[in-house]
Amino acid sequence: MAERCGRPIVRIAELEIEASQLESFRALLAEEIEASVQNEPGVLFLHAVSIKGSPETVRVIECYVDHSAYHAHLTAPHFLKYKARTADMVRSLRLIETEPIVLRAKSNQHSS
Repeated sequence: MAERCGRPIVRIAELEIEASQLESFRALLAEEIEASVQNEPGVLFLHAVSIKGSPETVRVIECYVDHSAYHAHLTAPHFLKYKARTADMVRSLRLIETEPIVLRAKSNQHSS
């Protein structure tokens, strides 16, 4: 299926992290998300969560302005640094493409 320009791109990354590397992984993920949101105008949001009771099972919900913004993210220096530094920490990665139905958020978002 061809990607359409001008439509938001939403992907869900399903990751399994080595339990012994979890603290280091979380720190690197937080650093990468902060840099992406702050420095990439095409990143609308990045939210990372773990499955309750299974902290090594991580999900990242990613939203980009369009396909070009997603590709720009993949080549951003901070993302490449994150990928290199976490390569041995990630046991598995599955990327799920989605079709956005409704995307809404409050402007006064809180983060932990």
